[in-house]
Amino acid sequence: MVNWIWLGMIVISVLAAAVTGRMDAVTEAAFEGAKSGVTVSFGLISILVFWMGLMRIGEDAGLTEKVARLLGPFVRLLFPDVPRNHPAIGYIMSNMSANLLGLGNAATPMGIKAMQELQKLNPDKETATPAMCTLLAINTSSITLVPTTIIAIRMTYGSVNPAEIVGTTIAATAVATAAALLADRWFRRRAARPPVSSGPPRPSRAAPEATPPHSGIAEGG
Repeated sequence: MVNWIWLGMIVISVLAAAVTGRMDAVTEAAFEGAKSGVTVSFGLISILVFWMGLMRIGEDAGLTEKVARLLGPFVRLLFPDVPRNHPAIGYIMSNMSANLLGLGNAATPMGIKAMQELQKLNPDKETATPAMCTLLAINTSSITLVPTTIIAIRMTYGSVNPAEIVGTTIAATAVATAAALLADRWFRRRAARPPVSSGPPRPSRAAPEATPPHSGIAEGG
């Protein structure tokens, strides 16, 4: 669906430029966009390689495992319907650890694996389980301690202090995560709440039996 939206925007832009006689502006914008994309990509590669290297050092030093252990009780609280030693728990903790360190590219594969494991526990393969919805909410609004990607973009465009957004990013992601968790808990309780019954149906009143009409013949003589 997204591909069709982008295709529609491109077609409309080209048609509008052709009608107004500004095809040169469309061509210039396309080349400028391609140039900016390449520039930003190179900037992202440098910072991502740096942080991925630090992540690998932390992983070899046991930092990732310690973070996962610290998140263990919190994860079990958020996912009470997932068995304690199920593989999905490990993938969820790895996903959350990578998101905390701002490594979204490293968190995505772990999130996909967690979803695949949660799907194995899903009795209805066509409907997402509460655990899957919780994981999606947390992965989307995860608290980020180091916004690696944003810092890289700011460095690429010559920001004087690229890392000055760390504090505001932590605050914003914390608020977003709290809102996501509150909404998730509310919907879980709403789904678990039994439907309100209006009481037993009242018995319908049966129509009174019709008395046979009096024949008018007197009995006896």
